[in-house]
Amino acid sequence: MVDLTIRSNFNFISFKGVFKNMANPPVMTVCLAGNAGKYKMGLPIGQLLLRGFMSGVYIAVGAALCTVCGTEVAKFLGAGVGKLIGGAVFPVGLILTVLTGMELFTGDAMLGPLAAMMGKTGWGSVFRNWTFVYIGNFVGSVAWAYLMLIGPFSQGNFAGPDPNAFALNAVGIAVAKTLPYKAAGGIGWWAALANGIGCNFLVNAAILLAITAKDFIGKFFGIWFPIMAFVSIGFEHCVANMYFLPAGMFVVQSFPALVTKVVDGKPWNAALAKNGGLGWGDIWMCNLIPVTIGNIIGGMIFIGVVYYLCYKNEFPEEHR
Repeated sequence: MVDLTIRSNFNFISFKGVFKNMANPPVMTVCLAGNAGKYKMGLPIGQLLLRGFMSGVYIAVGAALCTVCGTEVAKFLGAGVGKLIGGAVFPVGLILTVLTGMELFTGDAMLGPLAAMMGKTGWGSVFRNWTFVYIGNFVGSVAWAYLMLIGPFSQGNFAGPDPNAFALNAVGIAVAKTLPYKAAGGIGWWAALANGIGCNFLVNAAILLAITAKDFIGKFFGIWFPIMAFVSIGFEHCVANMYFLPAGMFVVQSFPALVTKVVDGKPWNAALAKNGGLGWGDIWMCNLIPVTIGNIIGGMIFIGVVYYLCYKNEFPEEHR
């Protein structure tokens, strides 16, 4: 019995040692997040634009994969399974961004303010980072949307009446993310903002888990689960929407017959037909502006401020 007790205690101690080597404790995770914020807020403008561009491309890759893999799934397996499949493939974008050190606006919405609250950077540097990373993310996302238009969505053939099924799904996604909010008026704008809050709460939970984990597999799954959750639930991510919305708009502009297309005596897409198409005004006013504000609130307040308040009294002296 004594030998078994000793062996059991030894195994428990060994397990704690293995876990310690796999993950940082929460207070250290917050300190490391503050250090990451300090580094990111200090990058020169050229780096913010370049790394922001690459992250915009990576997020657009995940969004494009979500569009393609989710095409017509709901028709055969149900809406929930369709959402799950899209959510399961989308996280590749954030995995690529985090593990290669690129700049994503929604992650910096938490890391920058956290570093500022910890006294590691100034708020001017935070707003500077947000501005140029947002621009870089936008350019990268729109560039990938154009690539998808002339490549997988059409193979360069714009002479036919309709694009392929993947392009039609891209239009459906873009319309669903803009025109219902527009039709709802003020409450629609609030709904878009609320969906942005929920999204970046989960995105920055994923960022913290990636910082917590010390190995590749831990970072992979730490990112994957929360991102899969936000996409499957249906929350709104401003950088992903920088791809989703222009991609759908580009398809509509390249195949204008889609606006008036009729199937079985009814408009193919009633909201699109009623609105007369999809434009940049719809994209910005009905989605990107409220979703961006919501993403800032979700990342800065619900993760950055909350975790700072939870652990500020436990920070080592050099982090206070």
